[in-house]
Amino acid sequence: MREAFNTALKDAMRSGDKVKVATVRMITAALKDRDIEARGTGKGPLSDDEILSLLQKMIKQRQESQKIYEDNGRPELAEQEAAEIVVITSFMPAQLSDAEIDAAIAAAIADTGAAGMKDMGKVVGKLKEKYAGRMDFAKASAAVKAKLS
Repeated sequence: MREAFNTALKDAMRSGDKVKVATVRMITAALKDRDIEARGTGKGPLSDDEILSLLQKMIKQRQESQKIYEDNGRPELAEQEAAEIVVITSFMPAQLSDAEIDAAIAAAIADTGAAGMKDMGKVVGKLKEKYAGRMDFAKASAAVKAKLS
């Protein structure tokens, strides 16, 4: 994944895409921060799954900012956030459809032997382990909760 960021940065610089250059630089800066943080706790560089969760977090932050800007009458800033979301999303694997999410949740419940709400953490943990970056875990958690209650 790190190589994909470097390649995308070089391509964006060659094509003069200022939004993409700034966004990819922001991603690599966040990655370096997390690597330094991990080194401080004795861990190695981030794995691809951890990078995907970092990208998901960045997308969620931008979506929240975009909504705030729209609510406060700042469409130019909302457009900038939307452009950054598009760039970050381009590095993410394809998202699962609703039917695939339902099937994954059913499989995770069966694998963990979850019987009630007390097992929700096990099920969501299993989903995060298997589908990092490919599923919106806020929606998945709500679906798990509905199935277990």
